[in-house]
Amino acid sequence: MPTVLVVVEAQPDGKLRKATLNAISAARALGDVHAVVLAKDAGALAAEVKDYVKVVHAGSAPHLEHYLAETFAPAVAELAKSIGAEWVGAAATQQGRDLMPRVAAKLNAAMASDIMAVNGTTLTRPMWAGAVIAEVTLSTPIKVFSVRTTEFPLAEKSGAGEVRTFAPAAVTSPTKFVDFKEVKSARPELTEARIVVSGGRGTKGDFKEVEALADELGAAVGASRAVCDAGWQPNDLQVGQTGKVVAPNLYVAAGISGAIQHLAGMKGSKTIVAINKDAEAPIFQVADYGLVADLFKALPELRAAIKAAK
Repeated sequence: MPTVLVVVEAQPDGKLRKATLNAISAARALGDVHAVVLAKDAGALAAEVKDYVKVVHAGSAPHLEHYLAETFAPAVAELAKSIGAEWVGAAATQQGRDLMPRVAAKLNAAMASDIMAVNGTTLTRPMWAGAVIAEVTLSTPIKVFSVRTTEFPLAEKSGAGEVRTFAPAAVTSPTKFVDFKEVKSARPELTEARIVVSGGRGTKGDFKEVEALADELGAAVGASRAVCDAGWQPNDLQVGQTGKVVAPNLYVAAGISGAIQHLAGMKGSKTIVAINKDAEAPIFQVADYGLVADLFKALPELRAAIKAAK
């Protein structure tokens, strides 16, 4: 079977990011899965991943202490060549979207981004903000892909894999890591939350009720592009084609009209609840439950009902 190399992504605390398991799940449909871990000391993360893949390649080096595409891409590309990988992939997270096109360029490889399904060697991916779903085949010797994590389940453990170490070559890069300022929150991370409550232009920048409902549900808070562009909420909360793609069990859209850009980031949610004053808002076309109402009246009532049910 072809060898498929998956790039492992770590959280800021060094633990495995769950999105990698979604990528491994997709990769299993393409061949024998190998994984690559790059870090200052890759041992701990490699041990965490080895039960999911056939082989883990652990690359430890001082220049890999912090993620930079300029240092990670050469290491991934060289490893892919050395093990004869036919496919190289990663989760389509912010890191994956930054890294994989550079890996493809170094390998002179065709790339399919944000794939949603695998059928043999044919990959399904969205185009034009999800308005078109394309089936593509890649004809280069080495093929690169990124995985829309919401479309694949978390990989189950498959038995203890082998851990192999390698020494990534030092890279001279014009880019230097300076600092990382983590935004810490008591709420779940947006892309991994089981429940997401998002607010749109209808909030007029007042997110108090959106946040209060999220806290009552133990949910993450999201926002539409219009909200983030207006500076009402930080960009890391944006859900949509140019933000984060989420597929929680429950997605509550408050004051969100439902532009294609936003729908591309959340329409894979298991249950969608829309609250909007405009009965003709496009969000109601994808919602499982819709309420035509003022969010500033509806959200406190919903929160009170949830609290009473508890």
